[in-house]
Amino acid sequence: ELGKQWYQRRVRATDVDIIFSKHKPKGGRTITVREFGVILDELSAKRFPKKSADDAKAAMRELVAGKAPGTTGTTKATKVGATDRLTDTSKYTGSHKERVDADGKGKGIQGRENVVSNDGYVAGYSNKDTYDN
Repeated sequence: ELGKQWYQRRVRATDVDIIFSKHKPKGGRTITVREFGVILDELSAKRFPKKSADDAKAAMRELVAGKAPGTTGTTKATKVGATDRLTDTSKYTGSHKERVDADGKGKGIQGRENVVSNDGYVAGYSNKDTYDN
């Protein structure tokens, strides 16, 4: 996991924020891999001031190689109190029960719209296809 150790003393979180803001698209919250590389190159000079530019870039890439983004401080979904009760699909009844599958995942638009079959039967008729000719 790519934690805070890669920017340590000389590079602060505010430095990372400023450089990130400089390279991300206006109004965007994400960057491309190419933009990430440019940001790393820019931060490498601050992180390794005593190394040459090429050595600093290589050292920075070594620090982040094979690591995933850190999740420290990110918001996690909690299920307590009302949230737990409202998301327990086993307690759903009526038309609400049709909006979720057996795993408790929502069906999306399929669970909300009435699908018209146009077969000549009314919606509540239970003996459909039992008439003999």
